[in-house]
Amino acid sequence: MSTPRLLDGPNPSMGPERFAAHARRLGPLPKGGHGLIDLLGHTGLTGRGGAGFPVGLKWKAVAAASHGAAVVIVNGAEGEPHSKKDRHLMTSRPHLILDGAMLAATSVRAKQVVISVGEGHHAALRSMTEAMSERSEHDRRLMRIVTAPARYVAGDSSATVHLVDAGIATPTTTPPEPHERGVGGAATLVQNVETLAHIALIARTGAATESLLVTVAGAVLTPGVFEVNLGTPLGEAVQLAGGPSEAARAVLLGGYFGRWLDIADAWPLPVDPHGLRERGLSLGCGVIGILPARQCPVCEVAGIMRYLASESSAQCGPCFFGLRALADACTRIAERGTDPGDLQRLNRWSGEVQGRGACKHPDGVVMFLQSAMKTFGDDFAHHPAHLRRSA
Repeated sequence: MSTPRLLDGPNPSMGPERFAAHARRLGPLPKGGHGLIDLLGHTGLTGRGGAGFPVGLKWKAVAAASHGAAVVIVNGAEGEPHSKKDRHLMTSRPHLILDGAMLAATSVRAKQVVISVGEGHHAALRSMTEAMSERSEHDRRLMRIVTAPARYVAGDSSATVHLVDAGIATPTTTPPEPHERGVGGAATLVQNVETLAHIALIARTGAATESLLVTVAGAVLTPGVFEVNLGTPLGEAVQLAGGPSEAARAVLLGGYFGRWLDIADAWPLPVDPHGLRERGLSLGCGVIGILPARQCPVCEVAGIMRYLASESSAQCGPCFFGLRALADACTRIAERGTDPGDLQRLNRWSGEVQGRGACKHPDGVVMFLQSAMKTFGDDFAHHPAHLRRSA
């Protein structure tokens, strides 16, 4: 018997799978508890939201601190601009996610389950709301939905806690981490929707899942969400999207908090969190972005840096002032051409910003910038002026 996959069942284009069909296809949901936590540790499942933290360890920490009053947050904010996998899963397989959420609640002894959905993900919000209405009275009493603003930082685990507690989706200073002190001071498990869907399958089969979701974006023929087998070469995953639509220059792996890679280096990489970690890389939020050769990488990086700087929560100097300074220096190089002083400032300032923010946003931005300056080093060092045309 083959291992179930997330998108097995009716074609996702047909809309959400209803609860009756879901239950017929997969059977009843096993019970959660310490046995499931141990199983998750054994399978080595890591989170699919970006951080890639071992799920078994996270659940064990929350269960230990729970005292029977933990909170589970289902994180479907998906603020990464190019990522579509979470909303696709919420729209097509909502009950897999709710199954995982209920297993989490039982396992960490939670008294409430809060489902956070990005406010702009209208189909996903409708699907999750309808799915909740199909569940048992016990499940419905535990669950409620909140909408997260369309901000990059809204998907941060501490930001989701802040949203539930105060209605403000900005990250908070850590420690303590949410698993120690989260919603209302209770131990809180924040878990990405894809992660919970995997758990719903693992609980039924007793074995690790063998696939994951990726969003293939940029210069490909048919951008979209695809389920790929673990270990699939990245180049083969891109072929599921029809392959590059034109000559490709580089890959942004993992979204805006990811890393840039030359095409030749990226194509053979395994689409697998563990395999990438061994190479010092991360799949992050599951985005594989293809940069065409005709597009100026310095201008692309500058535009993303301006966006990330604008997404600052304005809670600390390194984030509010540091990221703006880095974005401004990138923009000057993009528009006016290479300036040795700006190159020096980018290297110096990125080191000064890293590790000093109130949250992890500055660190993610710096990692993105440093990978860009490494991959596109010659472009940054010899960039001609690309002045913007006035409107």
